[in-house]
Amino acid sequence: MTTRDGVQHKVEGEGGRSLMETLRQAGFDEVLALCGGSCSCATCHVYVDEADLARLPSLSETESDLLDSSEHRTANSRLSCQIPFGPYLEGLRVTIAPED
Repeated sequence: MTTRDGVQHKVEGEGGRSLMETLRQAGFDEVLALCGGSCSCATCHVYVDEADLARLPSLSETESDLLDSSEHRTANSRLSCQIPFGPYLEGLRVTIAPED
């Protein structure tokens, strides 16, 4: 995981949580998650490394609509609250998106 200032960190977590919850629990306050993970804001916006996108669940219409509200959306934007954390994410590389 890379913070907004470019510092890389290795984050470990447990299944049954979202990536957003895992990042928050690890102390990364840049992931604001104002809605608490209910997919009703875009304050947990991350950029997923292009090589890792295929490992993630499909983007829902709601998630896509929320990402449209960000001036920083890119082709590899995702909401970390919509990415279930689990073993399949081992080695996943994400960068916290700039704050809107």
